[in-house]
Amino acid sequence: MSDSPRADHGRGAPAAGGGTSEPAPQSRLLVLAGPTAVGKGTVSAYIRDHHPDVWVSVSATTRRPRPGEVDGVHYHFLDDAEFDRLVEQGEFLEWAVVHSAARYGTLRAPVLRALAAGRPALLEIDLQGARQVRARMPDALFVFLAPPSWEELVRRLVGRGTEDEAERARRLQTAKVELAAEPEFDVTVVNHEVRQTARQLITLLYSPSVQA
Repeated sequence: MSDSPRADHGRGAPAAGGGTSEPAPQSRLLVLAGPTAVGKGTVSAYIRDHHPDVWVSVSATTRRPRPGEVDGVHYHFLDDAEFDRLVEQGEFLEWAVVHSAARYGTLRAPVLRALAAGRPALLEIDLQGARQVRARMPDALFVFLAPPSWEELVRRLVGRGTEDEAERARRLQTAKVELAAEPEFDVTVVNHEVRQTARQLITLLYSPSVQA
């Protein structure tokens, strides 16, 4: 993996998943995905804190909160019954089981409201979810957030100390699959440093010359 930032436009992107296409957005939707521990959440939080003009989606999940996570800010923490109810009612734009464990999903209505209001919107989701959104909102820009190297990805996962050894092994195995999906995305950004990465994503959000 190269150590220099990449922005590879126009890559092939299969329309995985099913469902009816959503109306074309009135403002740009950027879908950010990448392997576990690459820093998606940290970059998204930085954009939320420093670029209030950008609407950042808050995912729903059935996993337990980590230390310091706040319901409604970092995630909407739901039990299985509530998640099932929202799935049955068609409230999710996408949802998936991640790391063979908890379910994650993006609620449809808040995304459509933000775009209809003309706000640039950022979805930080997993690979399975990105494929579902691709099928339903193909005009969005899909960005793959990559680590500088595999060794750095492992260091970040171990260093954050939020998973036990078994969970780390499961996430690293998943990360290998996620890294192999990079060619499906429109643009790749390497996450060397949070502020630099956030600037690159903001540029993509406001740059009409970068097409999905």
